[in-house]
Amino acid sequence: MQPRNMSMSGVVDLAAVKAAQEAKAKAEQARAQAAREGGTGAISPADLVIDVDEAGFERDVLQRSAEVPVVIDFWAEWCQPCKQLSPVLERLAVEYNGRILLAKIDVDANQMLMQQFGIQGIPAVFAVVAGQALPLFQGAAGEAQIRQTLDQLVQVAEQRFGLTGLTVDPEAEPGGAPAAPERPAGPHDALLEAAVQALDSGDLGGAVQAYKNVLNEDPGNEEAKLGLAQAELLQRVQGVDPQLVRREAAEKPADVQAQIAAADLDLVGGHVEDAFGRLIETVQRTAGDDRDAVRVRLLELFEVVGPEDPRVTAARRALARALF
Repeated sequence: MQPRNMSMSGVVDLAAVKAAQEAKAKAEQARAQAAREGGTGAISPADLVIDVDEAGFERDVLQRSAEVPVVIDFWAEWCQPCKQLSPVLERLAVEYNGRILLAKIDVDANQMLMQQFGIQGIPAVFAVVAGQALPLFQGAAGEAQIRQTLDQLVQVAEQRFGLTGLTVDPEAEPGGAPAAPERPAGPHDALLEAAVQALDSGDLGGAVQAYKNVLNEDPGNEEAKLGLAQAELLQRVQGVDPQLVRREAAEKPADVQAQIAAADLDLVGGHVEDAFGRLIETVQRTAGDDRDAVRVRLLELFEVVGPEDPRVTAARRALARALF
């Protein structure tokens, strides 16, 4: 069971923006459903700390991460530092009052999950937000450091993914957390699913066409716009020789197409600032059609990363200075 859309290497996850929008929609749908039913969807404070195994990982971590940041505590009974860290995490999970959910995973009983997360030693703490995994820290940590890390996690989850957390009611019965309702199918869900399936199978041309089909019917569909930008980027770098591309970019700084091709590789490799910086510098030393080609590609890469990403915001300001 390999969790979908999980990025643990620092490389840009090209499904991150799509996952963020899905997470926002699911969270909003859950809140709306609870309101229609006259309830709050509240859970007990005891339900903020849960034990998770491989069988329940998708349900208890991946699915719940569309509602709330899920902090994962990898531990073992024999691990002495774990016995110091785990109680602190459990206490903070309750104190954060629904802004995080703590999932405890015993590595001895769940070796596959330990391997999938690439854990070399414990305690190890990760977070999953809207299906995206990120390492928080490994080894024992002080409470001040943990609080700072959790504060940053909550901020990112809310600002980028729209996750406001869970509603906690001290009077709620433990174990009574409601399941998030299924999101109703939209008019273009079948076409969007076809695009995702094409991506998963490596059919980039099919994915590009499927996203274009959605945009032909709904030009303002944000998910299709972002998906198209992602699929076209992957299509451009498919089959290229990275060493050749980078060598040409280094040897020919005035070659616009060489710089554009290298920027694509930069982004796919997770070097977001390098990709943006390369193209902004190229904008500064070009004019006319060449400058316009670089500007257009830069805007396309902005779409891949996502408009709310602070690196995009900073690069937009730098682009404006370069152009004007």
